[in-house]
Amino acid sequence: MLLRLGDPLVLIAGALAAHAIRFGNLQLPMEYGRLVCITVLFALLVLGASPLYRSWRGRSLLAEAAQLLLQWVVIFGGLLAYAAAIQVTDDVSRLWLGGWFGVSFAGVLALRLVVRAGAAWVRAHGMDLRSAVIVGANPDAQHIVNTLRANAWAGIDVRGWFATCADRGQLEGVGALGALDALGEYVERHGIDQVWIALPMSEQAEIAASLGQLQHATADIKFVPDMFGMHLLNHSVEQVAGLPVINLQQTPLQGKARLLKAVEDRVLAAGILLMIAPLMAMIAVAVKLSSPGPVFYRQERMSWNNRTFQMLKFRSMPVDAETGSGAVWAKAGESRATRVGAFLRKTSLDELPQFINVLKGDMSIVGPRPERPVFVHKFKHEIPAYMKKHMVKAGITGWAQVNGWRGSTDLHKRIECDLFYIENWSLWFDIKIVIMTLFKGFVHKNAY
Repeated sequence: MLLRLGDPLVLIAGALAAHAIRFGNLQLPMEYGRLVCITVLFALLVLGASPLYRSWRGRSLLAEAAQLLLQWVVIFGGLLAYAAAIQVTDDVSRLWLGGWFGVSFAGVLALRLVVRAGAAWVRAHGMDLRSAVIVGANPDAQHIVNTLRANAWAGIDVRGWFATCADRGQLEGVGALGALDALGEYVERHGIDQVWIALPMSEQAEIAASLGQLQHATADIKFVPDMFGMHLLNHSVEQVAGLPVINLQQTPLQGKARLLKAVEDRVLAAGILLMIAPLMAMIAVAVKLSSPGPVFYRQERMSWNNRTFQMLKFRSMPVDAETGSGAVWAKAGESRATRVGAFLRKTSLDELPQFINVLKGDMSIVGPRPERPVFVHKFKHEIPAYMKKHMVKAGITGWAQVNGWRGSTDLHKRIECDLFYIENWSLWFDIKIVIMTLFKGFVHKNAY
């Protein structure tokens, strides 16, 4: 939060400082002030969609500085493109622009040094910790325990370890939590943030068993290879608190991909909402006249990293439709909807308010459809890899929907489509799905 608030303030302060250095005063002319306002707004979009505000605990300042420099180049590149488009480049000092870039970048880098120092102090005193468990007991696992305990600034609290058939003794400094078959239940029940698998690469059966135990988990899974296999895996090794680890499970929306996805969602959602505003107004009136109650229906759904949000729909049922029944899975022959609501469902027009969710950042335009938590807890025990759909933001439309897997159709097929989308995500794949939705995603026999 400090960085989210501090970065735009430093950007403004940098513009003023650069003007004072170049012209000897802090009074920005109108044209300069206009550029500063536009740049700050653009920076909020770029930085908000970047990985800069993710957790950097255990990662080097150098890596964060490199990512910060990349975002700063994007921001000021956008500024120069805007200035050229409105033809003000001749009226604005190039030395001021260069000074603004340098001073503001130095400022945000200094801000991160201060925040890192503060975070290190807080974590060293037992606050703001991430919980972790270790699978395996061997010298590599002991090295993990010792290193994380010695580097308290990383803020990773090792709760204990789970025994496997490949163990070579006990781990000192942390307690045993049980056998491997108790791993999944423990991680889910205690909300563990990270699982470190410290097994030799030759123990493929034990590694597979560990991953099988974690099939419903959304915790970070990190594999620490044995030293003999290290040379084979350099290209995928990450440094966390000086330890080489391999990410076995990770969202595809990292770095530039996350920025592209966020820009795509915001731009398309804003444009679509402007175009459909008259239609939404007419639907709102129809809903209001169809039965007493609010226009919008808010329903808790689960999205990225198992986080819940309030998904918006046009209300299609009476307000007391689920009072006696509780949450009910929609199916063909639905009789609870009003006449207007039945039409909205059949044409998928009840989904239009979800573009507001996209604009807020709760959802994406394209992604796996979000489900209610009560059904998520049910399906995750019935459908293999069901929870993996939550590794990206939920979407209004998706690969499963445009292929007809919606409503009460085969959940296994829907999850297969969702996982195919996650594994093959690209900007062009999103555009393809949006185009397919226009032709076959609204009115469908399975929309009810």
